[in-house]
Amino acid sequence: MVTLPRGCALGLAMSIVYGGFSSTMACKHVEKLMCTGAKYIRNRRIEAFHSDAILYHSSKESHEELVHLDWYENAFPEMMKLTRLLKNVDLIDGRLVNIRDDSIIIDDRIERKMYNFKSLVRVYIGSPSVQKTVKANMAAVSVGEGEPFVCFSKPSEREPMIVNSLTKVSNILNISAQQRKLIRATISPQVTHHRILIRTLEEVLNGLKPELDYLNNQCPSKGVHLGQQVVSNCLKFLYNTAFSSDPDSTSWMRLVPAKKVQSSCSQKWEDVLEMFNDLIECLKTEDWLLDHVVKLEAMKEGLSQIKDVLIDKSIGYKEARLQESLVQKKLSKILGYPSKCLFTLLLYYLYGHVRDIEVDLCGGFYSSGNDKFCLCMGRILTSDEERMIWSGVRHLDRALELFKFIWETSGNKGILDLQGHLWCVGVESRMITYKGKMFFIHGISL
Repeated sequence: MVTLPRGCALGLAMSIVYGGFSSTMACKHVEKLMCTGAKYIRNRRIEAFHSDAILYHSSKESHEELVHLDWYENAFPEMMKLTRLLKNVDLIDGRLVNIRDDSIIIDDRIERKMYNFKSLVRVYIGSPSVQKTVKANMAAVSVGEGEPFVCFSKPSEREPMIVNSLTKVSNILNISAQQRKLIRATISPQVTHHRILIRTLEEVLNGLKPELDYLNNQCPSKGVHLGQQVVSNCLKFLYNTAFSSDPDSTSWMRLVPAKKVQSSCSQKWEDVLEMFNDLIECLKTEDWLLDHVVKLEAMKEGLSQIKDVLIDKSIGYKEARLQESLVQKKLSKILGYPSKCLFTLLLYYLYGHVRDIEVDLCGGFYSSGNDKFCLCMGRILTSDEERMIWSGVRHLDRALELFKFIWETSGNKGILDLQGHLWCVGVESRMITYKGKMFFIHGISL
C-alpha cells in the first residue's frame, strides 16, 4: 500500500489542472511514487493510488473546502479532452471494454487515462454546479414526498468501491449479527452445491485463459507459459473427471463401472487444489493478473476444505451422489460469512460470472422514515451513446440487485428503494426506469 505524505494528495490533485501539469505528467509522477525498487505496482493498486491522490477526502471531510472554484474551471477542459479520447471505452469490474463490440482492451496507457478521468470526475461532482443539478433532478421526482435527501454530497460518498464480500454488503446495509447468521444459513446450501462449485471453478479459469494467451503473445514469461499449461490441464481435468449432477437423470440411467476402482487410485479434489496452488505460484508476480490471482486464492479456500473428497466418474452413480453431497455439506458448514470463496460462489449463482462488482461512486444508504430506506450508487460514463448508457445502467442494476438480495434474505421488513446515478460530461440530464428502478443521468458542465 502506497502512503502519501500529509498534504501530498491534495497537492497532486491540484497539480493535474494547474501550472501546465497535464494528466500524462501526473501519471508519470504517480508511476515514480509507486515504484518500489524495480517493481512497478499496477492495476488495482494504480486505482487505489489515484483514489488517494485525487480523492483527498480520505483524511477529513472538511478538506473539501480547499477546492477553489477556479480548480473546477481548469479541470473541465481536461475532462472534456479525456472524454473524447476514451469514447466507447468503459471500465467494467476492473476490465477495459470496447462498448461497441464488448471486446476486452488490454492497454496500460488507456487504463491510466481512464483511472485519471474517473478520479477527476469524482472530485468535480462535488462542485456547486453539479450538486445543484443533482438536487434539482432529485427534487423533480420527489414532488409531494417531502424534502428529498441529497446523495453524493459528501466526499466519502464519491469513493470507488469494490464489492467483494458479504461483510462489505452487510456493513453498508447495517445488517445485524443475527441477520448475518440467517443470511449464511439461507444461501450456503444453495451456492455450495457441487454443480455450482464446478461451474464457478470453470468460470474462474476460463476468465483467466484469454488474458494468459494475450500476455504470452505480447510479453511472454516463464510464469505465464506455465500458467497456460496449468489452466488447460485443470479445465480438462474438471471436464473429464468431475461427475455431473443432472437432476433429471435417475440411478438406473447411469452406467456402473465394470470394475470397482480402488479408492487410493481415485481422483480427489486435492488434485484440483494442487493445480490451483501451482497456478497461484506461477502468476503471483504477474502484475496484470492480480485480480485473477485473488480469485484463485478465494477458490483455494474452498478447495482446501474438500481435498479428501472423491471427484471421479468411475466410482458409480450412488457413490458419486454421496461425494457430491459431502462437498456441499463441508463447504456450507466451514465457509464463514466473510469468506471470499462463499461470495464468489454467490456471484456465480446469481449472475453466472465471478468478477467482483466495482462501483465508481459508493453512494450511501439512507433512512427516509416510516421504515423506508434508499440505497444509491453511481457510475461515471465517457459518452452518452445509448450502448454506453445502457451498459452503465445494467452494471449498476447488478450491483443494486445484489444488495437487495442480501436485504431481503436478512428478513428486513423495511422497504428498500434502489437508485442508480450516472454522470457524463456535457450531456442533458434525464431519468430512465429499468426493472422498476430509477436511474438518473446527470450532465456535468461548468
